[in-house]
Amino acid sequence: MRNLNRLTAQAMVDAFSSGKMTSVQATEAALDRIAQVDGAVHAFLHVDAEGALEAAEAVDKDRAAGKSLPLLAGVPVAVKDVLVTKGLPTTAGSRILEGWMPPYDATVVERLKAARMPIIGKTNMDEFAMGSSTEHSGYGPTHNPWDLDRIPGGSGGGSAASLAAFEVPLAIGSDTGGSIRQPAAVTGTVGVKPTYGAVSRYGVIALASSLDQVGPCARTVHDAALLHEVIAGHDPRDATSLPEAVPPVVTAANRGRQDGLEGVRVGVIKELTGEGFQSGVRQRFEEAIHQLSSLGAKVTEVSCPSFAYALAAYYLILPSEASSNLAKYDSVRFGLRVDDGGTIERVMGATRAAGFGDEVKRRIILGTYALSAGYYDAYYGSAQKVRTLIQRDFGEAFGAVDVLVSPTCPTTAFRLGEQVDDPLTMYLNDIATIPANLAGIPGMSLPIGLAPEDGLPVGLQILAPARVDDRLYRVGAALEGALVDVWAGTLLTQAPPLEGVPV
Repeated sequence: MRNLNRLTAQAMVDAFSSGKMTSVQATEAALDRIAQVDGAVHAFLHVDAEGALEAAEAVDKDRAAGKSLPLLAGVPVAVKDVLVTKGLPTTAGSRILEGWMPPYDATVVERLKAARMPIIGKTNMDEFAMGSSTEHSGYGPTHNPWDLDRIPGGSGGGSAASLAAFEVPLAIGSDTGGSIRQPAAVTGTVGVKPTYGAVSRYGVIALASSLDQVGPCARTVHDAALLHEVIAGHDPRDATSLPEAVPPVVTAANRGRQDGLEGVRVGVIKELTGEGFQSGVRQRFEEAIHQLSSLGAKVTEVSCPSFAYALAAYYLILPSEASSNLAKYDSVRFGLRVDDGGTIERVMGATRAAGFGDEVKRRIILGTYALSAGYYDAYYGSAQKVRTLIQRDFGEAFGAVDVLVSPTCPTTAFRLGEQVDDPLTMYLNDIATIPANLAGIPGMSLPIGLAPEDGLPVGLQILAPARVDDRLYRVGAALEGALVDVWAGTLLTQAPPLEGVPV
């Protein structure tokens, strides 16, 4: 088969079943593509060619022997470097963990291996998932395949860029304030943040434990649903893991594509659609709302007034939890050690100064201050009260509608270096995605077209109540199906070539 890298995960599954392609061929195509374009994109921090091919060969052998295999067996996948992988380097994008080889796998990685999916490698990210552009990686920025001078979003820009560059069909990301959805939006891909606790965080290097959530990244809604069902489910090793069955997300995606959205109530979030959003983003969003109506959905405007305070609350809660979680990087137990021959305090200070980047240091200082004596109630305590108000707003909104929608990001991808020295402007990129993390509800971003002023992808965000992630997939798949007709195929077919290498 030709153009193996363009195949969706489902198309690969079908090709495996029909004997038209082997897992080794799919894995070799992914590795060849990475060799061709990743020098320009820098989506990967580590590529495990030997391990991926070994896994693929084992799948092909068992398939040839007629053994029963999991649905996605043989489909290559990339993993964000925030998940620990036994025997493979795991750095969380930080120099302080350079060269660290974990002695165990994260639960999500275990489930990928149990599904017999060859793990191609670890993707680049903002250091400890702190950032909105993947410019804060300790190993250099990732570039957006749509325009190599622009950011791929953050913190999971590596996973999103690996999809947009046709390096892999599936990837794993993590979302603390939008780090799956925001990169998906600016790279023209699909990203899902499941309900908090729906996917295990065991083996995920923590940023903010009450906000972090692992989720699937793909090029289609259906592919994201397939990956979602592999990684989700209860894990007794994670105290926050939900002891519930995985929602029928694949069934929901199929239903949305086949039956439309007749009777589904869609709420447009008033506070996330107006001032501050790029004109082309608003235009494509309004067109997508019209498409939802044409599919049978009942669209109304919904107000969530507490969302105005979400950004401020988030940037007190996240740094506070981060300052606590990152205290373990003390030069003693693992990772980098800078020994100046002094006391343990001096060694620790020298190590953290050398190993942490500017953004991590900024957030540690902010979080430590917010948790300090005399300021805890005024800052961290007040932020948690705002969090409760946001949860109440969502509760009231979902009493009136089935899902909520907004643009995923206020703008398309900005240029590399444009905001890196302006943290307040950088933080505003997550204004639409942060409320879902504060409330623990699921969210999806899917591409809805290209902004007319710059020809770059625009994403639409869908939000659903906690524990009913399947609603995201029904609405997302229905809208995707309608937009395929508008865009004459998947949005990514519009992507430009990379450094003369055709996509």
